[in-house]
Amino acid sequence: MKKSMLKIFSLIIFSLGLISCEKEFIQPVLTASTGPSITLSKATAVLVKEEVANEALTVSWPKPDYGFTAAASYTILIDKKGGDFSKAVAVSVGGDLKKTFKVGELNPILLQLGLKAGVASGVDFKLQSVIGPTTSFLSPAASFTVTPFLDKLDLSTNWGVVGSATPGGWNGPDLPFYKTDVANVLVAYVDLAVGEIKFRTDNKWDYNVGDGGSGSIKVNGDNIKVNTAGSYKITLDLTKNTYTIIPYSWGVVGSSAPNGWGGPDVPFWYDPATDQWRAIVKLVKGEIKIRFNNDWSLNYGDDGANGTLEAGGANIAIGADGFYLITFNQKELKVKIETFKVWGIVGSATAGGWGGPDTKFRPDFGNEGIWYLNNISLSVGEIKFRLNDDWGVNYGDDGANGSLESGGANIAIGSAGVYNVKLDFRNPAAPTYTLIKN
Repeated sequence: MKKSMLKIFSLIIFSLGLISCEKEFIQPVLTASTGPSITLSKATAVLVKEEVANEALTVSWPKPDYGFTAAASYTILIDKKGGDFSKAVAVSVGGDLKKTFKVGELNPILLQLGLKAGVASGVDFKLQSVIGPTTSFLSPAASFTVTPFLDKLDLSTNWGVVGSATPGGWNGPDLPFYKTDVANVLVAYVDLAVGEIKFRTDNKWDYNVGDGGSGSIKVNGDNIKVNTAGSYKITLDLTKNTYTIIPYSWGVVGSSAPNGWGGPDVPFWYDPATDQWRAIVKLVKGEIKIRFNNDWSLNYGDDGANGTLEAGGANIAIGADGFYLITFNQKELKVKIETFKVWGIVGSATAGGWGGPDTKFRPDFGNEGIWYLNNISLSVGEIKFRLNDDWGVNYGDDGANGSLESGGANIAIGSAGVYNVKLDFRNPAAPTYTLIKN
């Protein structure tokens, strides 16, 4: 009897083992060879700057059937019509089954892809669905015809400032003049050293003007002397054939600022894409004001804490330590203060060394993902790029080929000099950089 029971018990265990083994080797069957087809809410659109908060396009798709229960994450890929999607703009949407693009969100993506403002162009959308670490599907393309708008001002001219007082010297590149509200009156906001300058077109000496006496300009005129280093506003009147050069700077000062209430102030730079002044600054909890030429004779605060500035107004409170982007609209007397992530250059080739503080890049506000740092002096040594003076996010170049890798190798600077540096994060998965010696 015991032997019989033992045989029955062994048979049950063996059967359970077979069931367990059978379950272990069951594999899911993927019934979809591609991702789900996507649907666009419209075939064409003309985007208008005054409607940035309105809906431009909705991209949607059905929940796919992979033959088993799966939690997928989705990314919308956008490329020019007929593109191979190797440089597509990627927009992550998580597990949602649709994405609505506002006009203000879609327009910069289109400009980033190189579409011309005011011209109807074709773009393709694809959906990438990812299941787990190794499985992904890509949908067929859906086409869209769209006309973007120019979301930045074009105040550019072919005139520039050149000379020994400029970072580029007599060979350039020249510091740019911009258009103003008055026809044929140009303005340049420049940092100059002690030396001499002239004005010329197209970075060439074919046509240049210099001093003609008593504030006038003359073709091939005399060099204009700069006796004191500093920030200047140069106004060039091509109708009256006159020029003026005056000290000119706006800055951030206060208990929150690096140099306190005594300054020197953190300088703003002029942004011609929006005709405003901008500063990226590391602030601590405290207060700030905006003032002119490092002097209290003209300063602005905010009496109502509403972003509208008043001459001599109340101090502006900064509630927390961090990096901030401050945008100052001088014409409308408005200010916008927002937390900001900023790229910097660090390393033995920089003035701050590996400990920083990093020399900060300026973003191209009309071309999201592009960052510029011009006229930086680098010595022989090495550099890297990092975010907010912190090693938590840093990039180097493993192959010394212009591509950036997270935590990558130090970038060698073999020759001391003045450089222009550009970071391109328009494709976050494959960022690049360029280093050009002036």
